[in-house]
Amino acid sequence: MTVLTMAKALNDGLRAAMERDPKVLVMGEDVGKLGGVFRVTDGLQKDFGEQRVLDTPLAESGIIGTAVGLAIRGFRPVCEIQFDGFVFPGFDQIVSQLAKLHFRSQGKVRMPVVVRIPFGGGIGAVEHHSESPESLFAHVAGLKVVACSNPADAYWMIQQAIDCDDPVIFFEPKRRYWEKAEVDLDATPPPLFASRVARAGSTLTLAGYGPVLRTCLEAATAAEADGHDIEVIDLRALSPLDLGPVIESVRRTGRLVVVSEAPSEASVTAEVAARVQEQCFHSLEAPVIRVTGFDTPYPPSKCEEDYLPDLDRVLDAVDRSLAW
Repeated sequence: MTVLTMAKALNDGLRAAMERDPKVLVMGEDVGKLGGVFRVTDGLQKDFGEQRVLDTPLAESGIIGTAVGLAIRGFRPVCEIQFDGFVFPGFDQIVSQLAKLHFRSQGKVRMPVVVRIPFGGGIGAVEHHSESPESLFAHVAGLKVVACSNPADAYWMIQQAIDCDDPVIFFEPKRRYWEKAEVDLDATPPPLFASRVARAGSTLTLAGYGPVLRTCLEAATAAEADGHDIEVIDLRALSPLDLGPVIESVRRTGRLVVVSEAPSEASVTAEVAARVQEQCFHSLEAPVIRVTGFDTPYPPSKCEEDYLPDLDRVLDAVDRSLAW
């Protein structure tokens, strides 16, 4: 076992993929000499050269468009979007070109492109630096969307995303970059597009992904003092959603609370709630409850603690579910 921060785990995962395949390229704003604003690409340009780790202009549309062309020529580009709110100048290239070319070419053209996006709040940043746009991408046919929540998943999932022949939007919870955990570098990882049980339980099911997974685990620990045995599921893949473990869990517990930082309307949490209600209707002992960000633009950093789902809000939802 090796103890790594999430940022270092991502760095090591990128390095391992680049060592295996010379067609893997890293590109983005400040990813080379600086090593990225979060230092996720630190040292890669020094070790692999400027032809494989490219500092790009401040032009997200150009970054994604260039990656599309490189993928057509057989490369496997990994694009870094510096902050979540910066992705929208490249949104047209992602949803109109990157997501469509495999289908448009009747399978002749593959798009093995990874778009890395640090997402979510909690770092005291200014406007456009704390968004949660995952639902926008999960809605687009042709894209795969995943979110890591811990160093072990970060290490393995980034390599699996690079190996995938379809475009993958890879969300990284920026406020978890510096948290440490053990990583088994010799493990056999679960499939990329699979959810996992992060903590077993029998009283209630808590499901989340990315930055809120730790909050869910903390809520399960706190609820244990009141005699509640809560199961926590890390969704990991947002498109395609793997709801098998969630459905199996809800059929045992009869209760589900879904958590995310994104606003609630037309969101991933809404899709989870709808599909669980369809498939577990006769097992549910309470309505599915969601704990999310609010349906407003992300607030100034002084207010973000009131916006983000925290331990108290999750425990309140648990209490309301158990009260039915």
